[in-house]
Amino acid sequence: MAVMDRWKPFLASTKPHAPQAAVLFDKFHVMRHLGEALDQVRRSEYRRLSGKDQAFVKGQRYNLLSRWENRSLTGRQALKKLLAANRRLNTAYLLKEWLSQLWEYRREGWARRCFDHWKQSLQWQRLKPFEEFAAMVERNWDGIAAYCESEEKISLGFVEGLNTKIRVIQRRAYGPRDEQYLRLKILTCMLPEI
Repeated sequence: MAVMDRWKPFLASTKPHAPQAAVLFDKFHVMRHLGEALDQVRRSEYRRLSGKDQAFVKGQRYNLLSRWENRSLTGRQALKKLLAANRRLNTAYLLKEWLSQLWEYRREGWARRCFDHWKQSLQWQRLKPFEEFAAMVERNWDGIAAYCESEEKISLGFVEGLNTKIRVIQRRAYGPRDEQYLRLKILTCMLPEI
């Protein structure tokens, strides 16, 4: 199994070097595209509204993109207020939450049924970014459906976080000067604080 994001060079390299490997697209990257679609809807709503109605939308990006259980009490209250005030954002938010269930299915058929119902519910919503996201999922369905078949639910979240830490270490040092020292800094950045 080859777990990756949807970057074309990864796919181009995997096919000749590991033709027997099943390609699995990482949940983190797929959901990031859905989050970007939701953020596009939020920005278009902000531009469409005026005056005090804009105040509901301004500063709500994190509340819309994060999961319900990860929000503070004030974040939850602000989100409820926003969703009650703006029907389009409410619909977009509910669609985002609905599709997050896709990753819970153990069989491809049930996941496909969930996605087809989700895609069908977009029909009258006029949410262009969500329609583009649905087309992207459709094109890459085999790599997404492989997530259901997988025994171990693998996420690249840890690797992405580690890559970010490495970039920060390199930026602080103005580039790596000593490879051994860089290796030591990378190893120590993952240790728990004392």
